[in-house]
Amino acid sequence: MKIALANDHTAVEYKKEIIAWLEEQGYEVLDLGTNEPISTDYPIWGEKVALAVVNGEAELGIGICGTGLGISLACNKVKGIRACVCSEPYTARYSRLHNNCNIICFGSRIVGPEMAKMILHEFLTTEFEGGRHERRVNEIMEIEGRNL
Repeated sequence: MKIALANDHTAVEYKKEIIAWLEEQGYEVLDLGTNEPISTDYPIWGEKVALAVVNGEAELGIGICGTGLGISLACNKVKGIRACVCSEPYTARYSRLHNNCNIICFGSRIVGPEMAKMILHEFLTTEFEGGRHERRVNEIMEIEGRNL
């Protein structure tokens, strides 16, 4: 599985450990940057990872900024994206199981690398349950379609 990853300046060093772990787990990683430790704006990177997912360059995405919130907001502005911000594994699991999220975001200033690995494990190994949840996800996508 190919995973797109984008981050702002807060996670340049942090993401190296995350990418190494992902590759050890057998995932192919599309690193969209930034790789420069100078201040940059998270919306740029949120859009990059979101476009990589909706355009089929990657199956799922990861966004990292200081808190995870800003980059998740940017990701969710791209049609077809359901990005969640998580700081623990339970929400990561249910973001896939019930909401079929396609991007997970977290904060490099909030979540340590070991917790990030647990979050990613749940997100990447959980399949969408469908059923009653499919109706709800479709309702979310209908809202998106009405408000372009």
